[in-house]
Amino acid sequence: MEYFAHKTAVIDEGCTIRKGTKIWHFSHIMPDCELGESCNIGQNVVVSPKVKLGRNVKVQNNVSIYTGVECEEDVFLGPSMVFTNILNPRSHVVRRDAYVKTLLRKGSSIGANATIVCGIEIGEYALVGAGAVITKDVKPFALVVGNPARQIGWVSICGHRLIFDQNNEAVCPEGGETYTLEDNGVKVKN
Repeated sequence: MEYFAHKTAVIDEGCTIRKGTKIWHFSHIMPDCELGESCNIGQNVVVSPKVKLGRNVKVQNNVSIYTGVECEEDVFLGPSMVFTNILNPRSHVVRRDAYVKTLLRKGSSIGANATIVCGIEIGEYALVGAGAVITKDVKPFALVVGNPARQIGWVSICGHRLIFDQNNEAVCPEGGETYTLEDNGVKVKN
């Protein structure tokens, strides 16, 4: 076996788990889902059928990733954050064929206890603050907080808040990249 699963984890037949992935206590990996290389699945996590997790996705404790969710590589899902996959759930109405897709782009991070309403896209390297409620698409490199979430700034690939100068340029203090602010978006200059 090229991955690690704690003895209390439940791994259903028909799922794909790539090399170097770790699955911890009391987690359930369901059929037809796909976990990329070097993922870390924390305690008490459920990964539902047809979910796709790219390489190096980190899922913290108590997260349920429902059918319709796709995470590209290097995505971080904070403790107890929540996904939805139906826009108008009703106990008495079966909508298993109506799951709505949610896409988390490369390097995006979701803070603890945040809620992601289905049908949206979180842009590359976006940072969603703890407890935020996401009801619409989030731009790449955006920093969003609150309920409903609103954008309060921009972050670097390393997750540092960007402070732009008079030339609309900012430098990440950790990675050293230069970012430009143009057309209401951020681009990496070098």
